[in-house]
Amino acid sequence: MTGAEHATGEQCARCDAVRDVDDPATALTWSREREPGDAGPGRSLCPSCVRAHTRDIEARLAPSWWAPPQR
Repeated sequence: MTGAEHATGEQCARCDAVRDVDDPATALTWSREREPGDAGPGRSLCPSCVRAHTRDIEARLAPSWWAPPQR
């Protein structure tokens, strides 16, 4: 990988993996996370880190997310 490819691809905030910008299918497998109150673009996570940290990500959801819909 050249420096130019590294500069144009998204980089994982946890493991520094770089998204292949020439493969549109990979865009569907990356995720973004933001801390509460953070108005910035957030941090990108590669598919491996998303799988490894799914429980952490779900734990940040508000309790109302898990509540059944009111009828």
